[in-house]
Amino acid sequence: MFDERNLIELTHPAYPGERLIACRNPVLAARRAHTRQELVAATTVTLERIQRRVTRGRLRGRAAIGLRVGRVINQYKVAKHFTVTITDTQFTFALRTARMATEATLDGIYVIRTSVPTTTLSTADAVRRYKSLSQVERAFRSLKTMDLHVRPIHHRLADRVRSHIFLCMLAYYVEWHMREVWRPLLFADEDQRAKATHDPVAPAKRSAAADQKVATRQLADGTPVHSFRTLLHDLSSIVRNDCRIGGRGRPDIFGDDHAHDGTATCL
Repeated sequence: MFDERNLIELTHPAYPGERLIACRNPVLAARRAHTRQELVAATTVTLERIQRRVTRGRLRGRAAIGLRVGRVINQYKVAKHFTVTITDTQFTFALRTARMATEATLDGIYVIRTSVPTTTLSTADAVRRYKSLSQVERAFRSLKTMDLHVRPIHHRLADRVRSHIFLCMLAYYVEWHMREVWRPLLFADEDQRAKATHDPVAPAKRSAAADQKVATRQLADGTPVHSFRTLLHDLSSIVRNDCRIGGRGRPDIFGDDHAHDGTATCL
């Protein structure tokens, strides 16, 4: 099914009124296969070590052996791929190769459900909207931990708690617009139009200009590229000082433009 396409829309009687969009990401498939192999290999090495201890008589008792084995296979979350046999004096295990092969056929495949009609949201746009949920997760992370720190809330009255949350949401709204306006100054990718035409299933790729900013850490005019935090810190160092000289009869040290009132503005 996925030999020529990576995106297929279908329906199923179990989900009436909903669209099912099956996607297959080859990069994700390769990553999951590699992760599974690494975890199974690490578990096998540890189980072989336990097996040698049981054979030599250094580990005895079904309960003690089972406790040690369970700790290993639960650590790497691959217990479903092993069959184990434990007695008071023996321990053997084997891989469930057929189960692993069946699971491998689903690597990189995920299904998106939506009730939005095709006239409103196309198949590709549905996948793009699903992936845009990462922006929502980033927003919550910014609100909770990174920037705004919505918690702890020291208010007791319900209206004050709501006001506190509202102000935090308003602050993030301002922050979002600041990030959008400052894209040329940040490491962020400025080519946002490419997202509308990019393959929705394939991993996102940064533009060449964005990669250039990351590599050189400089803009075209030679000024440094910033993250959002470092740019805020840099801007916070810019101040305006109004200097006023007492008395009108003294010589003007700031120039003739301010000789009439003895005031100068410095940045």
